Amino acid sequence: ASMVEEKKRKIKKEKFGNAEFDVIYKESVSPSTTTAHPFSYVPPFNPRTYIAEPGIICEQDIPVKMRDGTIIYTDIFRPVGQTNIPCIVCWSFFGKRPRDRGGAEMPIHGVIPGTVSSMSKNESADPGYWCHYGYAVANPDPRGVGHSEGDINFFGTQDGRDGYDFIEWLATQHWCNGKIALFGNSGVAMTQWRIAAEQPPHLICIAPWEGTGDMYRESIYEGGILGEFAYDVVDNLAGSAYIEDVASMAKKYPLMNEYWEDKIPKWENIKIPVYTTVCWNHIHLRGPLEAYRRIRSTKKWLRAHWEFEWPDAFSIAGKRDLKLFYDRYLKDIRNGWELTPRVRLDVMDAYEYNFQELRPEKEFPLARTQYKKLYLDASREALSFEPAAGESKLSYDGETGQANLTIKFAEDIELTGYFKLHVWVQADGNDDMDLFIAIRKLDEQGDLVPISVLGQPHPGGWGKMRISHRELDPKLSSDFQPVQAHRKEEKLKPGEIVPVDIEIWPHSRIWHKGQMLELLVAGRYIRENWFEHLVWQTNNKGNHIIYTGGKYDSYLQIPVIPPKYQAGDYIYR
Repeated sequence: ASMVEEKKRKIKKEKFGNAEFDVIYKESVSPSTTTAHPFSYVPPFNPRTYIAEPGIICEQDIPVKMRDGTIIYTDIFRPVGQTNIPCIVCWSFFGKRPRDRGGAEMPIHGVIPGTVSSMSKNESADPGYWCHYGYAVANPDPRGVGHSEGDINFFGTQDGRDGYDFIEWLATQHWCNGKIALFGNSGVAMTQWRIAAEQPPHLICIAPWEGTGDMYRESIYEGGILGEFAYDVVDNLAGSAYIEDVASMAKKYPLMNEYWEDKIPKWENIKIPVYTTVCWNHIHLRGPLEAYRRIRSTKKWLRAHWEFEWPDAFSIAGKRDLKLFYDRYLKDIRNGWELTPRVRLDVMDAYEYNFQELRPEKEFPLARTQYKKLYLDASREALSFEPAAGESKLSYDGETGQANLTIKFAEDIELTGYFKLHVWVQADGNDDMDLFIAIRKLDEQGDLVPISVLGQPHPGGWGKMRISHRELDPKLSSDFQPVQAHRKEEKLKPGEIVPVDIEIWPHSRIWHKGQMLELLVAGRYIRENWFEHLVWQTNNKGNHIIYTGGKYDSYLQIPVIPPKYQAGDYIYR
């Protein structure tokens, strides 16, 4: 048995909405002061106040009481001798001093060593930058993490309420001006949506950079296919008690219910200023875009870029941009931030080369989008703006094969926004099938033109669906974005051919005249060389069959963006 399987477990009855659930918890990783894994490292409990570096004071292991009496601990960095200052909170269960372990600097993918100070929490604001500009930075260990009391909750309402309590305590501290912000990328961004939805009075603004929203649809059961990435994080978190056993809960409750709905941020409750970012090539892609569309703030900004989250978050441009945002709302400095375009987009081209950078827009998805259909033709393994003349089909092995359909563009075309695949399929030899979709760019000779992310090739836009989860949610779905309901399983009967609408996460790219768009369909995720553990538990016995033409109106819907201005041969995008 593995280490994870040998851990003790307990059941806690918890209420979500109007339903009560038996929630499974397992023992957290025992705190270690020597482990190589940064999430398992817990420095010795050591309440003290000391000078962290010239000009920066740190109050370490300060106790903070939650509304139910649970005590958590935080470190607070602030500029020496300054009062009436705002505070940036970095809330996550990654451990508040991972850089203390053995004196070794924690590596950050895509970031040169020495860029980030040893005071920084993983994926969080660096006190070595912010304290020099008149900000405090609070790095708490939430409930159950490190020396903090209680059990670790995994991105639910409880975590949001604890964040509320911490912010309201922080606002009363003698040095604080009563204005609090949240910041962080990835997991430290995800918690911000939950805390802001609880509406703590002293939370003035948030900056979630790259944060998953709907845990079920975007991480645990993306497309209805059970994934394993989130478990890797949970299985390394250290504490003195228990942690919510997400892997066991995913197997116990494989369909959407009140338990999983509790892990979806209440977007409509967020009304404060928000500056969110998203990488076109990242697992956090869907959440920030959903947030931008659904939150009710009248002051919200979105920046979509091509590079990975860490080099973006710690870049000169990123920090300067964020400082303008915080100065405006936490210090009331009239610096012109309001004139920042509400949406700024990088339109990708090839490798690390963008076609456009920080292109200003007014909304997302773009109002001038023209949704067009590329019809699948199995007989030619092609895509076309015209429907196929007759019915045809193509088949591939569900475990090892794939389908590749292409179209060569006669002129430059920009595709930015939501794609969807409407396709008729059959599982030959099975009662279910998993489809993995990729939207790829090929050159004039038919060779792949990838985007380089952290120096590795990225295949392009993607989507997934387990066919037994094909029912859509009518309240969440639109013509450009089909959203699965995940409320029931609909297994396939022998010989049954069904139509499905598959959500393909947003993408932004230019195809030049003569280049090809390739639609890749397979029963597995196809990608080379990547450092993250992206694995899904698939069910693909037998062959997959795709039907096209005639009554089988299979098509790929694409978001075509016309030029903003055109005069003869001159085009302005």
